[in-house]
Order: sequence, then structure tokens, then C-alpha cells
Amino acid sequence: MCTETFLRLPEEKRRRFLDAAWEEFTSARFTDVSINQIVRRAGIPRGSFYQYFAGKDDLLAYLLEEVRNHVKEEYRRVLKANGGDIFQAQLDCFDRMSCQDLDPVMDRCMLFVKNNQGLDIQKLLPTRPGQRLLDGLWDVIDFSSLREPTQDYCRIVFCLLMAALGSAFMDAMLCPEEQALHRQELAAKLEIVKHGSLA
Repeated sequence: MCTETFLRLPEEKRRRFLDAAWEEFTSARFTDVSINQIVRRAGIPRGSFYQYFAGKDDLLAYLLEEVRNHVKEEYRRVLKANGGDIFQAQLDCFDRMSCQDLDPVMDRCMLFVKNNQGLDIQKLLPTRPGQRLLDGLWDVIDFSSLREPTQDYCRIVFCLLMAALGSAFMDAMLCPEEQALHRQELAAKLEIVKHGSLA
């Protein structure tokens, strides 16, 4: 991740550096991302990069952590708006992520994902994406309808729901003209997780 030196930078300089990094990460495949291009865009000496991050892997992990924090804030809003229903939250998130007016953070992330299909992003992260997403959200989740109203059980259900959401969103991103179909399939998957598949 980042160094203390990076965290002590003035906000404007830190933001300029991160914007330059995002510009590079969204315009090239990860394997082709150039530290030289990042420092040129940010207007800093190359040596400064290594005072902030050990390499582009660390920088990407930091950027993706920013995205995770943003997603967590958005997910909290969605949960609060629908009374803590984690099943409905997946559909609401799909609708938000599939709309044409993505917020800049999600737009950058989606560009990165599109440019890097086949890249195992999870290998670049310090933890699995869903592993910590629920931490800090327990107070807005409604456990009452779950078979076992515990955090451990909810976390397992949530991981299944996130897998369904991620798959539906990737399909919708690759075939946007079939977005309604992908939403319908997501709803069917959520129903199976919610009610089971046995007669």
C-alpha cells in the first residue's frame, strides 16, 4: 500500500497524483501501465513515485481500496433506503451501476475492468473484496428474515449475493443491449439464494 510520505502530502498534490494514476490505469492494460506516464501526468519526479508506493501493484491496490470504500458508502445508502434488505440491495446496486450516469469513481473502476478482462484482480488485493465490505454496515442490515440471524451467516449469504451481482453486472457491461435480461437473471438467482432450490 502507500507510504506515510504519501499520506502526508497536501490533499491537492495527492489528488493530482491519484487522478494521473487513474488516467493511466484506465487507458492501458495493467501489464502496460507505465510509471513514467503516471509521474509525467502528475508532474512529479520519477523518484517521488517510489517515496509513495513500492510499485504499480501497490498503487493499484490503493486505488481499488478507494473504490471499495466508495462502494461501501454507496451500499450503506442503498441499505438504509430499502430498510436493510440485502436481497433488494443487490437489485438496487445493479440498477445504479448499470445506468449511463455512473459517478466518477465507479466509472474509472469500470473502465479499468473493461481494459483488463481476464486479469485476476483479487490477487492484487490485500483481502477478498466482499470480506470486509459488510464491516461497519451491520447496523443497517435487517437480519430478521434470515434462517440464522447472525453476522457469520449473513456474511455467507452476502458473498453468494455479491457473486450473483458481479456476474450480472459483468454480463450487462459486455452486452449492454441485454441489460433487462441480465437483471431478470439476477433477480432469479437472488430468489434461489433467498428461498433455496429444493422442492
